[in-house]
Amino acid sequence: MSERFDKGMATRRAVLGDAHVDRAEANKSAFDKPFQSMITEGAWGTLWSDDTISRRERSMLTLALLAATGNFEEIPMHIRATANTGATPEDVLQAFMHVAVYAGVPKANHAIKLAKQTYAEMEDAT
Repeated sequence: MSERFDKGMATRRAVLGDAHVDRAEANKSAFDKPFQSMITEGAWGTLWSDDTISRRERSMLTLALLAATGNFEEIPMHIRATANTGATPEDVLQAFMHVAVYAGVPKANHAIKLAKQTYAEMEDAT
C-alpha cells in the first residue's frame, strides 16, 4: 500500500475508532476494495490528515455537509466520531443550525433527530 493509504488508515482509525474500521475492513470485498482504497487515501489520507484545520472543525463541516446534502446515513457514524475529534454536542447543534438557515429546516431537523438518537445510544453504552 502507499504512504498516503497508511496515513489515511491511521487517521481513519483515530477518528472513527478501531472497532468501526475493523468492521468495515472485515466487510470489504473484491468488488468494493478499490473504492475503500480510494476513500482511505483521498478522504482520510489527504483531507482528514491535513492539519490546516482541526479535526473538531472537520467534524462540524462534515456533519453540516452531510445534512445539507441529505446524506443522512453517515451522520450517526460521524456523531460517534466526535468523541475522538473534540466536537461537542453544542458544536454539532451550531453546525446543524447553519444547515437550517442555508440548506433548509427539514434537513437540519432530521440531522438533529439522528444526532439526539446517536448521543443517547452513546450515553447508554457508557
